[in-house]
Amino acid sequence: MSNLITAEALHSLVEAGAPVRLLDVRWHLDRPDGHGDYLAGHLPGAVFVGLDTELAAHGAASEGRHPVPSNDALQLAARRWGLRDGDVVVAYDNNGSVAAARAWWLLRRTGVDVRVLDGGLGAWTAAGFPVDTGEVTPPVGDVVLIPSTEGELSIDEAAALPEHGVLLDVRAAVRYRGESEPIDPIAGHIPGAINLPAAGNIAADGTLNGLAALREAFAGVGVEPGTPVAAYCGSGVNAAHTALALAEIGIPAQLFSGSWSAWSNTPGRPVAVGEAPDDERA
Repeated sequence: MSNLITAEALHSLVEAGAPVRLLDVRWHLDRPDGHGDYLAGHLPGAVFVGLDTELAAHGAASEGRHPVPSNDALQLAARRWGLRDGDVVVAYDNNGSVAAARAWWLLRRTGVDVRVLDGGLGAWTAAGFPVDTGEVTPPVGDVVLIPSTEGELSIDEAAALPEHGVLLDVRAAVRYRGESEPIDPIAGHIPGAINLPAAGNIAADGTLNGLAALREAFAGVGVEPGTPVAAYCGSGVNAAHTALALAEIGIPAQLFSGSWSAWSNTPGRPVAVGEAPDDERA
């Protein structure tokens, strides 16, 4: 079954009275607080989800900018969103489903039936469906999340993966090559990692690329069914989108969720720069 849902299919579910909980995960790297955008217009009944505050913890720099929240913290947030056992959860955003994929990645392993609205808010409005303004505060839910670390790699496991699989660096190429690093203390990439920017998974209309195009792109960097594969990015958000894209073509992926922000803040970790996975080390 697809992890995506179209605007039309979602509208039909809502109209049929299905137990659907909508999560608005509006977030951009350069504008992380999307609450104002949410208030200005969101899917009817959608609850705003703070990526920085609810889909991430806060710890030492060596844990990265968006550490995975504890199960207790995520469950508390999910109950604030009104989630109840048996709900169908649909996450969306207005940025190619990048932030929504973070919610998908965290919730799916806890036993939640969660999907991503393909094309996000843009697809919903393009289909002619209405939006509401203002805050939505649902009754507190009672969902019980199953504790799980499924799909997570430690920093040591990420370092070792290129020896027997494919470690994808899904940041922009200039950051991978070490030519630019606007956020983290060191520029470059994890030795052995292959660059495949997550932005390439997204079509011009904000939907996920077609399955044939995705298979071709991942096969081009050595990722085929059966290949051990993991992704990392700057802080674990875009990497979740790559995991979503891989899931759609039937390839399970792990995440080094601490990503480059954790690696570059951990003393003693080697750094590669340049086009090739091990081009040179700094």
